[in-house]
Amino acid sequence: MAMAVPGVAAASRSYSLACTPRPPAPRRRGPITPRRRGPITPHASAEASIEIRVCTNRTCVRQGGREVLAALGGLAPPPPRIEVASCGCLGRCGAGPNVAASVPGRGTAVFAHVGTAARAARLLEHLLGAAEFDADAGLAALAVREKAEAALAEGNAAEAEALFTESIGLNAPGGLHLVYGSRCKARLVTGDTAGALADAEEAIRIAPKFPQCHLSRGDALFAIGEYYSAEDAYGDALVLDPSIRRSKSFKARLEKLREKLVSVSSSS
Repeated sequence: MAMAVPGVAAASRSYSLACTPRPPAPRRRGPITPRRRGPITPHASAEASIEIRVCTNRTCVRQGGREVLAALGGLAPPPPRIEVASCGCLGRCGAGPNVAASVPGRGTAVFAHVGTAARAARLLEHLLGAAEFDADAGLAALAVREKAEAALAEGNAAEAEALFTESIGLNAPGGLHLVYGSRCKARLVTGDTAGALADAEEAIRIAPKFPQCHLSRGDALFAIGEYYSAEDAYGDALVLDPSIRRSKSFKARLEKLREKLVSVSSSS
């Protein structure tokens, strides 16, 4: 029996951060053999938007569901081509981590035992076809990106930047918006604000509906001193995902921004 997987619609209304009044200004390889249930036709057309849902219920989490969710998010082409999110129980507990894939007009299937990044990559190759998604290239780029993330977490921003650049050069079939966003962070640490902004804007070009790309752009603009433009960028992220308003990191961004805007208003 095919299992329907609900999609996630982006917010269409606009938000004002209301930090402070401001004057008007211009905006600046082998085939996967999945265990599944429900019909699905592999190699979806490039026009179709595929929804992937990873079970993060208790049993699947114990079997690596959260790690698979992170791997799929890091490997997949960005929305709207692939929408990756967590979900509740998909059935077949004990055979997880279970992953549901839904292609409009082609059906829905639940794939069992998707327990590693390699299996996640093979699943994407199965769904998209080897011509669009090269699993080996995706895994190679992901491995380098994970080394870069570790270096950045340890405070080695220059090393991280070099590794992110290496990952970008591998021409992975997905996840590039995440790599550019992470290199933006590394460049902000090293003081290369212009390079950080360029990376954030490239991430937005690749994945305009990914909120973190707009947050990265806001961070880069803040570092440059373009505070009103940073406010706009944070607002763009909020439109795409209103839930980020509740996150500690977003609240911290707004507090820093308010302080700068008050200072700018007082001095003008």
